Amino acid sequence: MSVQVSVEKLEHNMAKLTITVGADRLDQAITNAYVKMRKNITAPGFRKGKVPQKLAEKLYGAEIFYEDAANELVNTTYPEALEQLEDLTVTSMPAFDLVKIEKGEDFIYTAEVATKPEVTLGQYKGLEVEAEEITVTAEDVDAELASVQKQNGREISIETPAEKDDTVVIDYVGTVDGEEFEGGSAENHSLKLGSGAFIPGFEDQLIGAKAGDDVKVEVTFPEEYHAEELAGKAAVFQVKVHEVKHTELPEIDDDFAQDVSEFDTLDEYKADLEKQIRERKEKAALEAKQQKLVDMIIENSEMDIPQVMVESAAEELLERYTSQMGIGLQQYMQYTGMSREDALSPVMDPALKNIQTSLVLQAIAEAEGIEMTDEEMEAEFEKLAEQNNMQVDKLKELFDNNSMAAMKGDYVAQKALRFVTDAAAEVAPKAEDAE
Repeated sequence: MSVQVSVEKLEHNMAKLTITVGADRLDQAITNAYVKMRKNITAPGFRKGKVPQKLAEKLYGAEIFYEDAANELVNTTYPEALEQLEDLTVTSMPAFDLVKIEKGEDFIYTAEVATKPEVTLGQYKGLEVEAEEITVTAEDVDAELASVQKQNGREISIETPAEKDDTVVIDYVGTVDGEEFEGGSAENHSLKLGSGAFIPGFEDQLIGAKAGDDVKVEVTFPEEYHAEELAGKAAVFQVKVHEVKHTELPEIDDDFAQDVSEFDTLDEYKADLEKQIRERKEKAALEAKQQKLVDMIIENSEMDIPQVMVESAAEELLERYTSQMGIGLQQYMQYTGMSREDALSPVMDPALKNIQTSLVLQAIAEAEGIEMTDEEMEAEFEKLAEQNNMQVDKLKELFDNNSMAAMKGDYVAQKALRFVTDAAAEVAPKAEDAE
């Protein structure tokens, strides 16, 4: 016997796995722990680090190696135990508990885990959703043109007084009760007036200033300011204006269209913008329609989702968010001073919705026999290879069983979503109640 696992199903789709590991592997793990620790073991008549394992166990007891041995065995044997579970899908991190560890005997521990919930589907075909009329107005096109115009503006230095949306280059020194404070001064800082980047009232007092002006800015820090020692305090900033810059916008004409697009005339460019806007609106409308359908399917279905499964999904969401910030989850909690529960709280509902969505789409795929064909898989690999500028064969080498299963799962879920979308009935919007 190497690794054996037995399963006890608990309430709310939880399960307790009892994992038994052969005595030979425990003895080897104890030896490994001894090798790791022997440099610190001493005994009369032996140089430090040269005490034999049997003597060390006689002097101190084999128990001194148990913690390291248990950690090694749990880390190596838990994945092996999961491979033996044919009809059980684990959906959370395990909560381990040591049952038995004694040299020469089997090592036994338990792992309490969440398992994939069974879904009882309600109605998912022929659902009714309100049709959304897609319109693109001249105002939509003008707003898009104005956005592109702003992106292609150029900043020029001006001698006239600064106005809202102008940028000022300033030195400033701030004081509270006559004393300078940390973070209250800077040199050659570029500040766009009206951006709201500074304390409320600061930017307003620089409107009308010109290059070379010295301006006294008086403000009060907000009561909820992040630096507690400054919250609610009155402050004075001595500001030196070095430069005022105004964004000069290009004329919207045929030359503009030629500069920013592949078109020769403004009319052609506007027609293309209208097409782009329509496509965006159609995509947004489809996504909104699909979300409504999924919400209805979830409402019509029954599933018992373990709390630890939601917590695991919430932690994954939060880790994805913090990694985008360039920090880990633990660092995020240290910086914010939040507990794990407080940090997870805002993402618990989105995590639950993600789980529910995944489960009902999987259930629909199973009910309708929706799968990913070999041709579809090959096409997906070709698309991914092109996106990553790789050869298909090289890309496939990067996919292990887990990543392959994840790719299939995502693809099948999207097919299931398209299935229920195609099977839905669009109805006219309900007329508003007469007043």
